[in-house]
Formats: sequence, structure tokens, C-alpha cells
Amino acid sequence: MAEGASKSGSVVRVAAWHDGQLTDTEGLPAVAEARAIPNALLWVDVADPDPPTVQEIARLLGLHPLIAEDIMEGNQRAKIEVTDELVHIVLFSLDVRHPRPCEIDIVLGSGFLLTVHEADWDPRNNPHLRTGIGPLLARGPDHLLWALVDQVIDGYFPVIDQLGDEIEDLEDRVVNSPTPETLERLFLLKRRLLEIRRATMPAREIFNQLTNRDLALISQEKVLYFRDVYDHLIRLTDELDTYRELVSGTLDIYLSTINNNLSLIMKRLTGVTVILAGIGALAGIFGMSEAGTALGGKEAPGFWLITTLTVALAVGAWAFLRRISWI
Repeated sequence: MAEGASKSGSVVRVAAWHDGQLTDTEGLPAVAEARAIPNALLWVDVADPDPPTVQEIARLLGLHPLIAEDIMEGNQRAKIEVTDELVHIVLFSLDVRHPRPCEIDIVLGSGFLLTVHEADWDPRNNPHLRTGIGPLLARGPDHLLWALVDQVIDGYFPVIDQLGDEIEDLEDRVVNSPTPETLERLFLLKRRLLEIRRATMPAREIFNQLTNRDLALISQEKVLYFRDVYDHLIRLTDELDTYRELVSGTLDIYLSTINNNLSLIMKRLTGVTVILAGIGALAGIFGMSEAGTALGGKEAPGFWLITTLTVALAVGAWAFLRRISWI
């Protein structure tokens, strides 16, 4: 079993900043040890959480039982819950390599920040952490919170850009060669956009509260940082709405193209029917009883006159229908 992993597979990493030094350890006992350090600033990160681990960490950090229950249940929508002592945030990370959104629970408390998530998302790959955890954590858990949520929101843009490229490709396919496979891709893309909308739209309310409410756990100087993230999120949701309209418009174009192609086919079939019906009508009037005589060269000139007239009328009908683009 890897260091820092519990018996059930949860990975617990603890970073503590105290007396100008950073202590970075792993394992559930490290939470209690770091919590016992006076005036230490903590970051507790839990990957692939299991109920016993979450309950123990909630006890050590003094979390409300309802917050621990929400973390264990998962499948939450993006939200923020604020109390006098805690700020609980639920966000979803998106990755072009993983189509399914990854839920992230973040709890900001006095002197600590708790992050709980699946193993697909690794907060330590954050670009803001390239210089180390210490400089961020030294500025307070609220500053570390900004660094993490900024990474989550910035991670949305590559996904949105990829969807934009796919929409452009589908628009070309719909205009040039609409196929059932194109329609299937359109429906899959529309479902993907709905999933992303479900993950991103409620996040606007989160950052609206973080920037417009006086929260004791977030200093006023950090509000500007969260406002920048909020601006990014507004731009992203606007692009998402634009892409949803483009997908709906592309679907309408697909249906219109299919209907136009069907109308064209029906026109051509109608034109062929007109030609064949005219030939059949004349043949029905004069009958086919003289066919054997005609093949023997013994038929009267009237037979050949009617035959020539029938062929001429058929050719004339074909030329007329061709001229009006029915054939």
C-alpha cells in the first residue's frame, strides 16, 4: 500500500506552514499531528475518499456533520454553503482527457483548507504551485483556495475550445455531406454541452458570493483575486451559450438539408413517373398486339408514326423536366 493511503485506498496529504517552514507529509495520522501545531496553516488533500477517512478528518478539523455527509454522498451540484466558521464549496473539474466531470469538495476553515476529490484530479499539478506550496499557504488558506479554484476554472477553456473545433467540423459535414453518423455526433455534442453547463453555470453564484459578501474567512485583499476568476467564468459561460446555439442551429441545418434532399428525390421520381406514365398511356391505347408484326417488318406506317410520336413526347418531357431541375 502506498504511503499516505488508508486501508480502503484513500490518499491523504497534509501540508503545514508554521514558523516560516513547510511540513509536507502523508497519512491520516499526519492530520492530527499538524492540527496540534499552534498557529499552523494547513492544507489537507484527500483523493478517492472513503466514509471512515472523511469522518475522521471531519472530526479532526471540526467540520459540521452535514458537510461530511455531503462530501461522502457526492453527486452534488456546484454550490457554496457559508457559515460563521466554514465555507463549503463544490466545484467540478473538466479535462479534455476525461469526458466525465470530476467533483471537488473544498472546505475553508480557520487556519485550514480541505480538498476532497477523485484521483483523476491532482491539485498539486497546479501552475500556481510551481514555486512550492509554502509561498501560497503562507499567505493564508484563502489564497490557496484562490489558486485551486483558478486552476479549475482555467481548465474549462481547453474543453470549450475543443468543443468549438468539433462544432466547426460538424457544420462543414452537415453542409457538405450530412449522414446519420453526423446526426449522432451532434446529439452527443449537445449532451456534452449540457453536462458542462450543469457543471459551470451554478459556479457563477459561487464566485458571486465570494466577491460580493463579507466573509470572515476571506480577506478583502483576496476578493480581487476571486473577482478575476469570476470574470473568466462569465466569459466562459457566454461562450458556452454561444456554442449551444450553434449546435442547435447546426441541427436545424441538418434537418433542413435532409428535407431538401428528400424533396429533390421526390421531384426526380415524379419526373420519371410522368415520362413513364405518358409512354404507358399511349402504349395502353394502341395496345401491343401488333408487336410481332412490327418486328417482322409487316406493320403499317401508322404504327411507326405513333411509336415515333411516343418517343418524341417522352424526350420532350425529359428535356422540360431537366430544364426545371426536376431530373
